[in-house]
Amino acid sequence: MAISKAMQTALRALSYPELDIRRTYRLEREVKRIGGKLAPTVGHSIHTVDTCFCFSSHIVPLRIYHPSENIPTVSPILLFIHGGGWVMGCIDSYDSVCRRLACFTGCTVISVEYRLAPENPYPAGLEDCYLVTKSLLEGRIFSGSGKRPVILIGDSAGGNLAAAVSLLARDQGETFPAGQVLIYPALFYDYSSKNPYPSVRDNGSDYLLTAKRMQEFIEMYQGDKTEFSPYFSPLLAEDFSNQPPTLIITAEFCPLRDEGEDYADKLGAAGATVKLCRVPDALHNFFCLSEKFPAVQLCYEEICTFLTENFHVSCPEPDWRLPK
Repeated sequence: MAISKAMQTALRALSYPELDIRRTYRLEREVKRIGGKLAPTVGHSIHTVDTCFCFSSHIVPLRIYHPSENIPTVSPILLFIHGGGWVMGCIDSYDSVCRRLACFTGCTVISVEYRLAPENPYPAGLEDCYLVTKSLLEGRIFSGSGKRPVILIGDSAGGNLAAAVSLLARDQGETFPAGQVLIYPALFYDYSSKNPYPSVRDNGSDYLLTAKRMQEFIEMYQGDKTEFSPYFSPLLAEDFSNQPPTLIITAEFCPLRDEGEDYADKLGAAGATVKLCRVPDALHNFFCLSEKFPAVQLCYEEICTFLTENFHVSCPEPDWRLPK
């Protein structure tokens, strides 16, 4: 169903006036964390284990979601990298998302709580995600993980980090993720009036996530760095070859829509297996909504199809498909 005039008016009101994220990010970060802990529990059959990955200087918390005790030893592991503009988000705020992901795919899901900006600007979060991916592929996160393919999944800023990890893994010539799912990913480096993508202009003011806020996020993530690289903005890559099978999901009314679709075109032109899905009438961050929403159902159906076609995963029949 298309967005009505009444809904457009409400969205416009919610998009303005914007608070200065540089002043409010700590409060917004905590609100999201508490909201995640208070959210209704989904996937009651999911068994979770909280663990961590230890660096020499810090610890990265991880939460592992096991949908059953009888997961095939060759079944993929989905490494989930959360969104939040590289500034917000955590394991708790995305707990419901990861539980649903484990439920509807039947795969083990691992959620990584990477370091956030502005306290830890680029490349801190990327380093955490890359080293967790590498260690998972090498079997150092839990027993048997090194024998199973790892698929990166990220939304928004998490999509940026997933794409950057795939590029970095290729360039390092080390262990390599088997696939990636990028959900309305942030792949560019400038959301000012200089941005070349029409969706930033068309959807960048009245659809909750604004271009102004994206510019603030990108500047906080950037820190004092003066140069950009493909690992900061994957669309800056000169070489898009040798990337794993990729699913990119965009939202019709998201300011990041066109850059995600441009990235799909570039990967496909370089020889990657790519599926692109634009979800109609959807806004940025819709993936965090309940599975009762048709846009969320479509998203999970696309993910399950991607897993089935590329990794022979037999996803469980979702509740919304079962006869009532």
